[in-house]
Amino acid sequence: MSQSPIELKGSNFTLSVIHFYTSEIEVIRQALLKKIEKAPNLLKHAPVVMNIALLDEDANWKALKQVVEETGLHVVGISGCRVDCQKQTIIQAGLPILSEGKGHKIYALNTIEENVFSKACIINTPIRSGQQIYARNGDLIVVSSVSAGAELIADGNIHIYGMMRGRALAGASGDTHCQIFCMRLNAELLSIAGQYWLSEQIPSNHFGKAVQVTLLDNALNIQRLN
Repeated sequence: MSQSPIELKGSNFTLSVIHFYTSEIEVIRQALLKKIEKAPNLLKHAPVVMNIALLDEDANWKALKQVVEETGLHVVGISGCRVDCQKQTIIQAGLPILSEGKGHKIYALNTIEENVFSKACIINTPIRSGQQIYARNGDLIVVSSVSAGAELIADGNIHIYGMMRGRALAGASGDTHCQIFCMRLNAELLSIAGQYWLSEQIPSNHFGKAVQVTLLDNALNIQRLN
């Protein structure tokens, strides 16, 4: 056993990223509240990163952090800094600066702009444990298998044609009409627009089967695919 009372280790966490397209506080407040209302189970009290790549250098960073936290979210840092002088003002405001490296597990939470769905994101290779795939403004199609500990997130529908052992979160922006299609279900978590089932809540008779998951009366519904 180590003699030290603590141990510092690297790790990965799933974090939502708020991309700001305006610094108008009340506009941001209303947009965030609308997002949280659509997916409260997914977003309420969630840790978030503030991406400020498209904001002016003289934005009020403390005010931005405050308005985010007033909605119930928890700011863990800022990303998207473009120039050194911007970084200095952020540090002086007491906010940590994060860089988005390959190992980070982050996905975007569109805050101010309208969602315009794009074409589907198609993944042909297996999704390994610890990986996260996010399809922004569109569907996510995984042709291969998804390992336990992997995570699929899409603003649209999710299709998995191999064995599904990880987590699938469709309708991440709050679209209740999104669905999950899975050819061999063995998932750790299924979620649509913030409503979710953990593995023990998924009806056991559907494990290993081809299924379709939808929202019905604000609750998950599962049925076999023929």
